[in-house]
Amino acid sequence: MQMDTDNEPFNPLKDMNLMDDFLFDVATVDLETCKIIIELSLGITLTKIAWKEGQKVVHNLPGKRGIRMDFYAEDDQGRVFDVEMQKRNRGNIPKRTRFYQALIDAPMLKSGEQGFDHLKPAYIIVICGFDQYGYGFYRYTFDNRCKELPELLMGDECQKIILNTKGTNDEDVEKPLVDFLHYIEKSSEDNIPEDCDERLKHLHRKLEEIKANEQMGVTYMKMEERDRLIRKEGELKGESKIVSMIRKKLAKNKNIIEIAEELELENNYVQKVTALLREEPDKTDEQVAEMVIYGKEEK
Repeated sequence: MQMDTDNEPFNPLKDMNLMDDFLFDVATVDLETCKIIIELSLGITLTKIAWKEGQKVVHNLPGKRGIRMDFYAEDDQGRVFDVEMQKRNRGNIPKRTRFYQALIDAPMLKSGEQGFDHLKPAYIIVICGFDQYGYGFYRYTFDNRCKELPELLMGDECQKIILNTKGTNDEDVEKPLVDFLHYIEKSSEDNIPEDCDERLKHLHRKLEEIKANEQMGVTYMKMEERDRLIRKEGELKGESKIVSMIRKKLAKNKNIIEIAEELELENNYVQKVTALLREEPDKTDEQVAEMVIYGKEEK
Protein backbone atom coordinates (compact mmCIF):
# COMPACT_ATOMS: atom_id res chain seq x y z
CA MET A 1 0.00 0.00 0.00
CA GLN A 2 3.06 2.30 0.14
CA MET A 3 3.48 4.92 -2.57
CA ASP A 4 6.59 4.53 -4.71
CA THR A 5 8.00 7.83 -3.49
CA ASP A 6 8.02 6.59 0.10
CA ASN A 7 10.35 3.76 -0.88
CA GLU A 8 12.93 6.13 -2.34
CA PRO A 9 15.94 7.01 -0.18
CA PHE A 10 16.21 10.62 0.96
CA ASN A 11 18.37 12.60 -1.45
CA PRO A 12 20.28 15.50 0.20
CA LEU A 13 20.34 18.79 -1.68
CA LYS A 14 24.10 18.55 -2.23
CA ASP A 15 23.60 15.27 -4.12
CA MET A 16 20.68 16.40 -6.23
CA ASN A 17 20.77 16.62 -10.01
CA LEU A 18 19.12 19.15 -12.28
CA MET A 19 16.58 16.46 -13.17
CA ASP A 20 15.27 16.52 -9.59
CA ASP A 21 12.18 18.70 -9.23
CA PHE A 22 13.35 20.84 -6.32
CA LEU A 23 16.72 21.77 -7.82
CA PHE A 24 15.23 22.39 -11.27
CA ASP A 25 12.51 24.63 -9.83
CA VAL A 26 14.96 26.66 -7.76
CA ALA A 27 17.51 26.93 -10.57
CA THR A 28 14.99 28.17 -13.12
CA VAL A 29 13.95 31.10 -10.93
CA ASP A 30 17.07 32.67 -12.44
CA LEU A 31 16.44 34.15 -15.88
CA GLU A 32 19.96 33.48 -17.19
CA THR A 33 19.64 29.80 -16.22
CA CYS A 34 16.40 29.54 -18.20
CA LYS A 35 18.09 31.10 -21.20
CA ILE A 36 21.02 28.63 -21.02
CA ILE A 37 18.69 25.63 -20.76
CA ILE A 38 16.71 26.74 -23.82
CA GLU A 39 19.84 27.47 -25.86
CA LEU A 40 21.55 24.17 -25.09
CA SER A 41 18.33 22.22 -25.62
CA LEU A 42 17.66 23.65 -29.07
CA GLY A 43 21.18 24.42 -30.26
CA ILE A 44 20.35 28.11 -30.72
CA THR A 45 21.48 31.45 -29.32
CA LEU A 46 18.98 33.88 -27.82
CA THR A 47 19.66 37.60 -27.62
CA LYS A 48 17.67 37.82 -24.42
CA ILE A 49 14.55 36.53 -22.76
CA ALA A 50 12.10 39.38 -22.51
CA TRP A 51 9.58 37.64 -20.26
CA LYS A 52 9.41 34.48 -18.24
CA GLU A 53 7.42 32.90 -15.44
CA GLY A 54 8.30 29.86 -13.36
CA GLN A 55 5.61 27.26 -12.66
CA LYS A 56 3.17 29.13 -14.89
CA VAL A 57 -0.44 28.08 -14.42
CA VAL A 58 -2.78 28.19 -17.41
CA HIS A 59 -6.43 27.74 -16.53
CA ASN A 60 -8.96 26.00 -18.74
CA LEU A 61 -12.75 26.30 -18.86
CA PRO A 62 -14.45 25.88 -15.45
CA GLY A 63 -14.42 22.22 -14.46
CA LYS A 64 -11.76 21.38 -17.05
CA ARG A 65 -8.13 20.57 -16.43
CA GLY A 66 -5.53 23.32 -16.56
CA ILE A 67 -1.73 22.99 -16.67
CA ARG A 68 1.23 24.01 -14.56
CA MET A 69 4.40 24.44 -16.57
CA ASP A 70 7.89 24.05 -15.11
CA PHE A 71 8.92 27.30 -16.74
CA TYR A 72 7.60 29.39 -19.61
CA ALA A 73 9.67 32.01 -21.40
CA GLU A 74 9.43 34.43 -24.30
CA ASP A 75 12.38 35.89 -26.17
CA ASP A 76 12.72 39.32 -27.76
CA GLN A 77 11.55 37.91 -31.11
CA GLY A 78 8.21 36.86 -29.65
CA ARG A 79 8.94 33.11 -29.59
CA VAL A 80 7.57 31.26 -26.56
CA PHE A 81 9.27 28.32 -24.88
CA ASP A 82 7.71 25.86 -22.47
CA VAL A 83 10.33 23.65 -20.79
CA GLU A 84 9.31 20.55 -18.81
CA MET A 85 11.42 18.06 -16.87
CA GLN A 86 10.23 14.42 -16.88
CA LYS A 87 12.35 12.14 -14.74
CA ARG A 88 10.25 8.97 -15.07
CA ASN A 89 8.37 7.51 -17.98
CA ARG A 90 4.66 7.92 -17.25
CA GLY A 91 3.73 7.05 -20.83
CA ASN A 92 1.99 10.38 -21.40
CA ILE A 93 4.49 12.60 -23.25
CA PRO A 94 2.88 12.79 -26.74
CA LYS A 95 -0.64 13.67 -25.62
CA ARG A 96 0.68 15.82 -22.81
CA THR A 97 2.50 18.04 -25.33
CA ARG A 98 -0.65 18.17 -27.48
CA PHE A 99 -2.67 19.39 -24.49
CA TYR A 100 0.00 21.89 -23.46
CA GLN A 101 0.10 23.34 -26.95
CA ALA A 102 -3.65 23.96 -26.89
CA LEU A 103 -3.58 25.76 -23.54
CA ILE A 104 -0.42 27.71 -24.37
CA ASP A 105 -2.04 29.01 -27.58
CA ALA A 106 -5.45 29.86 -26.09
CA PRO A 107 -4.45 32.96 -24.01
CA MET A 108 -2.61 34.51 -26.97
CA LEU A 109 -5.85 35.50 -28.68
CA LYS A 110 -8.43 37.86 -27.22
CA SER A 111 -12.14 37.12 -27.21
CA GLY A 112 -13.67 38.10 -30.55
CA GLU A 113 -10.28 38.61 -32.22
CA GLN A 114 -10.36 38.03 -35.95
CA GLY A 115 -7.69 35.82 -37.48
CA PHE A 116 -4.83 33.96 -35.86
CA ASP A 117 -1.84 36.14 -36.69
CA HIS A 118 -1.13 36.85 -33.03
CA LEU A 119 -0.35 33.21 -32.30
CA LYS A 120 3.36 33.24 -31.53
CA PRO A 121 5.91 30.63 -32.61
CA ALA A 122 6.01 28.03 -29.83
CA TYR A 123 8.51 25.43 -28.70
CA ILE A 124 7.52 22.76 -26.19
CA ILE A 125 10.64 21.12 -24.78
CA VAL A 126 10.43 18.01 -22.62
CA ILE A 127 13.71 16.83 -21.06
CA CYS A 128 13.39 13.11 -20.31
CA GLY A 129 15.49 10.79 -18.21
CA PHE A 130 14.51 7.97 -20.56
CA ASP A 131 14.23 7.26 -24.29
CA GLN A 132 10.60 7.94 -25.17
CA TYR A 133 10.83 6.37 -28.64
CA GLY A 134 13.65 3.87 -28.30
CA TYR A 135 15.84 5.00 -31.22
CA GLY A 136 18.75 6.22 -29.10
CA PHE A 137 18.45 9.86 -30.21
CA TYR A 138 19.41 12.65 -27.83
CA ARG A 139 16.87 14.93 -29.51
CA TYR A 140 13.56 14.15 -31.23
CA THR A 141 12.10 17.17 -33.03
CA PHE A 142 8.49 17.13 -34.19
CA ASP A 143 6.55 19.53 -36.38
CA ASN A 144 3.46 19.12 -38.52
CA ARG A 145 4.27 17.92 -42.02
CA CYS A 146 2.31 16.70 -45.02
CA LYS A 147 2.13 12.90 -45.09
CA GLU A 148 2.12 12.85 -48.90
CA LEU A 149 4.95 15.38 -49.19
CA PRO A 150 7.11 15.19 -46.02
CA GLU A 151 9.25 18.20 -46.97
CA LEU A 152 6.08 20.35 -46.92
CA LEU A 153 5.63 21.95 -43.51
CA MET A 154 2.15 22.87 -42.36
CA GLY A 155 3.46 26.21 -41.12
CA ASP A 156 1.73 26.37 -37.73
CA GLU A 157 5.05 27.44 -36.11
CA CYS A 158 4.87 24.98 -33.25
CA GLN A 159 7.61 22.46 -32.54
CA LYS A 160 7.74 19.77 -29.90
CA ILE A 161 11.22 18.71 -28.84
CA ILE A 162 11.74 15.58 -26.75
CA LEU A 163 15.23 15.32 -25.25
CA ASN A 164 16.69 12.05 -24.00
CA THR A 165 19.50 11.91 -21.44
CA LYS A 166 20.08 8.27 -22.44
CA GLY A 167 20.92 9.09 -26.08
CA THR A 168 23.66 7.27 -27.98
CA ASN A 169 23.94 9.14 -31.33
CA ASP A 170 26.79 11.40 -30.20
CA GLU A 171 28.11 11.87 -33.74
CA ASP A 172 24.78 13.19 -35.06
CA VAL A 173 24.19 16.05 -32.64
CA GLU A 174 26.19 18.97 -31.31
CA LYS A 175 28.54 18.23 -28.40
CA PRO A 176 27.06 20.95 -26.14
CA LEU A 177 23.74 19.10 -26.20
CA VAL A 178 25.37 15.77 -25.28
CA ASP A 179 27.33 17.35 -22.42
CA PHE A 180 24.23 19.20 -21.20
CA LEU A 181 22.03 16.09 -21.14
CA HIS A 182 24.70 14.05 -19.37
CA TYR A 183 25.07 16.85 -16.83
CA ILE A 184 21.32 17.00 -16.19
CA GLU A 185 21.36 13.36 -15.16
CA LYS A 186 24.43 13.72 -12.94
CA SER A 187 24.99 17.35 -11.96
CA SER A 188 28.46 17.22 -10.44
CA GLU A 189 31.94 18.61 -11.07
CA ASP A 190 32.98 15.22 -12.48
CA ASN A 191 30.47 15.64 -15.30
CA ILE A 192 31.85 18.96 -16.55
CA PRO A 193 34.32 18.22 -19.39
CA GLU A 194 37.21 20.68 -19.68
CA ASP A 195 36.23 21.47 -23.26
CA CYS A 196 32.51 21.85 -22.59
CA ASP A 197 30.45 24.88 -23.56
CA GLU A 198 30.99 27.92 -21.32
CA ARG A 199 27.24 28.13 -20.78
CA LEU A 200 27.27 24.69 -19.17
CA LYS A 201 30.09 25.78 -16.86
CA HIS A 202 28.04 28.82 -15.91
CA LEU A 203 25.03 26.61 -15.23
CA HIS A 204 27.15 24.35 -13.02
CA ARG A 205 28.39 27.33 -10.98
CA LYS A 206 24.78 28.40 -10.44
CA LEU A 207 23.80 24.96 -9.18
CA GLU A 208 26.83 24.78 -6.89
CA GLU A 209 25.78 28.10 -5.32
CA ILE A 210 22.29 26.72 -4.70
CA LYS A 211 23.60 23.49 -3.16
CA ALA A 212 25.98 25.43 -0.89
CA ASN A 213 23.25 27.78 0.32
CA GLU A 214 22.48 26.79 3.90
CA GLN A 215 19.05 28.43 3.95
CA MET A 216 18.12 26.66 0.72
CA GLY A 217 19.05 23.36 2.35
CA VAL A 218 16.76 24.12 5.30
CA THR A 219 13.92 25.02 2.92
CA TYR A 220 14.39 21.76 1.03
CA MET A 221 14.35 19.69 4.25
CA LYS A 222 11.11 21.35 5.36
CA MET A 223 9.47 20.77 1.99
CA GLU A 224 10.59 17.16 1.90
CA GLU A 225 9.19 16.49 5.37
CA ARG A 226 5.92 18.20 4.49
CA ASP A 227 5.55 16.17 1.30
CA ARG A 228 6.23 12.92 3.13
CA LEU A 229 3.61 13.77 5.74
CA ILE A 230 1.07 14.57 3.03
CA ARG A 231 1.78 11.24 1.32
CA LYS A 232 1.43 9.36 4.58
CA GLU A 233 -1.85 11.13 5.40
CA GLY A 234 -3.24 10.24 1.99
CA GLU A 235 -2.12 6.65 2.40
CA LEU A 236 -3.66 6.46 5.87
CA LYS A 237 -7.02 7.70 4.62
CA GLY A 238 -7.10 5.09 1.88
CA GLU A 239 -6.11 2.32 4.29
CA SER A 240 -8.77 3.46 6.77
CA LYS A 241 -11.50 3.13 4.14
CA ILE A 242 -10.43 -0.44 3.38
CA VAL A 243 -10.39 -1.30 7.09
CA SER A 244 -13.89 0.17 7.41
CA MET A 245 -15.20 -1.96 4.53
CA ILE A 246 -13.67 -5.12 5.99
CA ARG A 247 -15.17 -4.31 9.40
CA LYS A 248 -18.64 -3.98 7.84
CA LYS A 249 -18.27 -7.27 5.97
CA LEU A 250 -17.23 -9.04 9.17
CA ALA A 251 -20.30 -7.62 10.93
CA LYS A 252 -22.39 -9.40 8.28
CA ASN A 253 -20.61 -12.66 9.15
CA LYS A 254 -18.66 -12.79 5.91
CA ASN A 255 -15.56 -14.99 6.01
CA ILE A 256 -12.06 -13.99 4.91
CA ILE A 257 -12.30 -15.61 1.46
CA GLU A 258 -15.67 -13.97 0.74
CA ILE A 259 -14.41 -10.55 1.82
CA ALA A 260 -11.25 -10.88 -0.26
CA GLU A 261 -13.25 -11.80 -3.36
CA GLU A 262 -15.86 -9.07 -2.91
CA LEU A 263 -13.29 -6.34 -2.25
CA GLU A 264 -10.71 -7.74 -4.69
CA LEU A 265 -8.04 -7.99 -1.98
CA GLU A 266 -5.41 -10.60 -1.14
CA ASN A 267 -6.52 -13.24 1.36
CA ASN A 268 -3.43 -12.68 3.51
CA TYR A 269 -4.12 -8.97 3.71
CA VAL A 270 -7.77 -9.47 4.75
CA GLN A 271 -6.65 -12.06 7.28
CA LYS A 272 -4.17 -9.57 8.80
CA VAL A 273 -6.76 -6.80 9.09
CA THR A 274 -9.35 -9.22 10.47
CA ALA A 275 -6.92 -10.40 13.16
CA LEU A 276 -6.21 -6.82 14.21
CA LEU A 277 -9.91 -5.97 14.35
CA ARG A 278 -10.57 -8.96 16.58
CA GLU A 279 -7.56 -8.33 18.80
CA GLU A 280 -8.29 -4.60 19.12
CA PRO A 281 -12.09 -4.24 18.86
CA ASP A 282 -12.06 -0.77 20.46
CA LYS A 283 -9.60 0.71 17.95
CA THR A 284 -10.92 3.09 15.28
CA ASP A 285 -10.52 2.33 11.58
CA GLU A 286 -7.69 4.86 11.40
CA GLN A 287 -5.87 3.33 14.36
CA VAL A 288 -6.11 -0.15 12.83
CA ALA A 289 -4.92 1.30 9.52
CA GLU A 290 -1.85 2.73 11.28
CA MET A 291 -1.06 -0.72 12.67
CA VAL A 292 -1.42 -2.24 9.18
CA ILE A 293 0.95 0.33 7.67
CA TYR A 294 3.48 0.87 10.45
CA GLY A 295 3.12 -2.33 12.46
CA LYS A 296 1.59 -3.01 15.85
CA GLU A 297 3.41 -1.56 18.81
CA GLU A 298 4.85 -4.12 21.18
CA LYS A 299 3.40 -4.01 24.70
